[in-house]
Amino acid sequence: MITEHIDAQLPDAITDRHDFRGDQTIVIGPASLLPVVDLLYREGFQFLVDITAVDWPERELRFDVVYHWLNLASQERLRIKVPVADGASVPTLALQFKTANWFEREVFDLFGITFAGHPDLRRLIMWQDFPGHPLRKDFPLDGGDAFCMEGCTAPYNNGERRG
Repeated sequence: MITEHIDAQLPDAITDRHDFRGDQTIVIGPASLLPVVDLLYREGFQFLVDITAVDWPERELRFDVVYHWLNLASQERLRIKVPVADGASVPTLALQFKTANWFEREVFDLFGITFAGHPDLRRLIMWQDFPGHPLRKDFPLDGGDAFCMEGCTAPYNNGERRG
């Protein structure tokens, strides 16, 4: 299993782990991301399937950035979770993996998580002036006044309509 290789070569990288129905999940810190990804690549995990995030507003490290990896030769899968505080950044993988470019832009757009060193970190789905990040759990359910481009005093306008 790949987690054994990570433990052997990067002994302090994994802070938590669990397996469910053959899917392995590990939790690592942002500083361990690039060394772990380099090791994964050497071990055959060369397909970055997806990058997403989960919002846990009650936690100090509010977000988990979640990476899904696949070893095409062995069909082994690995999920990596990187906890990150609101306002902190995660190292970009866009320089090593072309698919990471758009995945990271999507996470930035919908959650507001930044990726240090990303070559073109701008919104991908929402328009540039869109107030807020719609997949955060504190985003208003009614969407606020998303069409208010000027004169909005609060980031989400608290759902009030401007006259």
